[in-house]
Amino acid sequence: MTYDAELADRVRGAVSDVGNVREVKMFGGLAFMVDDKMVACVSGGGGALLVRVSRSRDAEYLELDGARRAEMGKGRSMGEGWITVDGDALTEDRDLHFWIDAVLEYNAEKAAER
Repeated sequence: MTYDAELADRVRGAVSDVGNVREVKMFGGLAFMVDDKMVACVSGGGGALLVRVSRSRDAEYLELDGARRAEMGKGRSMGEGWITVDGDALTEDRDLHFWIDAVLEYNAEKAAER
């Protein structure tokens, strides 16, 4: 499965100055890791972007345009905090940065708990 190379370039630019970034093939797409934690996975099917956000804000995020519960195969929910964002909801850079920031916030919260 191929991923959206243009969106991958946009994600790459959005995370380029936030820490130790590496790219990993994962979930049938290209995942961007910051400090060894996934920030976003650009996918080729079922949604443009996979993100993991705070469970406490999950319902809030799911109300946003283009957001839905991520699935690992048809009908197999990945659970709270895992969200797929459609490409149509990511046309503006501010929309992409919103989701990147939401994940970075979640990752910072998890790191602080340790």
